[in-house]
Amino acid sequence: MQTTILMPKKLLAATLATLVLGGCAIHPRPLTLEQRSGTLQADQQAMFAEQTPVSGPITLDEAMARALKYNLDNRVKMMEEALAQRQLDLSNFDLLPRLTAAAGYTSRDNVLASSSQDVTTGQQSLVPSTSSERQATRADLGFSWNILDFGVSYYGARQQADRVLATQERRRKVVQLLMQQTRQAYWQAAGAQKLQAQIEPLLTQAQQALGDSRTIEQQGLKDPLQSLGYQRELLGLVLQLEAIRDELAQAKPKLASIMNLQPGKPYELAPPDSFDTPELSIAPEKMEEVALLHRPELIEASYNERIGLDETHKAMAKLLPGVELNVGTHYDSNDFLVNNEWRDAGVQVSWNLLNLLNANHIKAAASAQYELAREQRLALNMAVLTQVHVAYIDYTSRRQQFELTRQLSDVEQRILEHTRNATQANAQGKLAEIRAATSALMSELKLYQSYAAYQGAYGQMVATLGLDPVPAAVASHDLPTLEQAIRDTEKRWGAPATGDAPQ
Repeated sequence: MQTTILMPKKLLAATLATLVLGGCAIHPRPLTLEQRSGTLQADQQAMFAEQTPVSGPITLDEAMARALKYNLDNRVKMMEEALAQRQLDLSNFDLLPRLTAAAGYTSRDNVLASSSQDVTTGQQSLVPSTSSERQATRADLGFSWNILDFGVSYYGARQQADRVLATQERRRKVVQLLMQQTRQAYWQAAGAQKLQAQIEPLLTQAQQALGDSRTIEQQGLKDPLQSLGYQRELLGLVLQLEAIRDELAQAKPKLASIMNLQPGKPYELAPPDSFDTPELSIAPEKMEEVALLHRPELIEASYNERIGLDETHKAMAKLLPGVELNVGTHYDSNDFLVNNEWRDAGVQVSWNLLNLLNANHIKAAASAQYELAREQRLALNMAVLTQVHVAYIDYTSRRQQFELTRQLSDVEQRILEHTRNATQANAQGKLAEIRAATSALMSELKLYQSYAAYQGAYGQMVATLGLDPVPAAVASHDLPTLEQAIRDTEKRWGAPATGDAPQ
């Protein structure tokens, strides 16, 4: 009969437990279209919030300052740096002793009583008694410090401090590459802005000449083969002009993305009137030394090496015995106690003896991690030296190509001028003029492309040497201050060569 009564209770408890667990189960909840739409609108506002609006034509310095201040990739690196600093703050708190406070209230529905039993006879030796109240309030305040945990936390905090510095170097690298991309994209967009104003009239002229030729063909005023050959050449020129126009249309949106300007919003550029040739003040024979001293990747690798060394120290510290100091004060409202308040202190030593058996493996693993970081740094040194030579060859080659392209563009412009002077108001004259104008336009496009590649190679050379476009300490991060800092840094780079890196 007893079994019959207990089984339904167990079954009922199991059923209730199943229902509770089933109700607590987590199920996939896909985002709705309305939720994604709301997130999209919020993201679009956050992407362009708190930006200084464009008030006029943008110079190269302003474009670089805007990229430095508003580029989203750069802002991500800034947040990563801030996160690493917050984690360092948390690691510093791990060095402190533990101070714990606890309080509680207990209540029983009956008396906590106990009796004693004679171990020989098995008979009860004392009547049931209690030394606890049914309701009690307790409070504890304890201070403890584990010296082994402190040592491990100390090396962990040192590692986190080096990770903060490594994050700063990664951000330096992002900024250097960002400035190089901005230089090249700016001059591509500047060329597009100038040439787009020239290409539309030329396309209109070619379309008119094509229409005139078709009219002449339909009226039979010329030999059909001559007219068709003329139209074929005109159509080829129109295709070239259309391709140039499509290529130019992509340049300014790319620069707008780097500056984090809203897509589709028109803006104007204010490039210099002439093509300046950027120069570096560092002697070629000193470039290797400058790169090895300033490249962010090498400095980050040195921090990683120190992190690996501290990992070795942590592994050694974990092999030592742990010593924990405890001090506490306590309170218990139980009236049966003689002393409701008391303080205590103690020392506890613990040692995981199994770690001694595994000590050689622990030390070997930590040492291998340190050696790996060291070898990675040495390998990176070799890669940087190679990059310096490759970047310098590319820089000098791009400069020579630009000079030749500029000479070619000057020749094409003179040919166009002579062709226009010699052109008569006839179909053949129009074709010669359109052909010369198209050739001159393409040469001018190649000139801007070559200069943009030259500026990109110069920016790559600067990044390869590890030079920063702005000083580490800037008075303010508003656009005018950043622009001035960029201009000042550029002047220092172009100062007379001394063999040292501009500071």
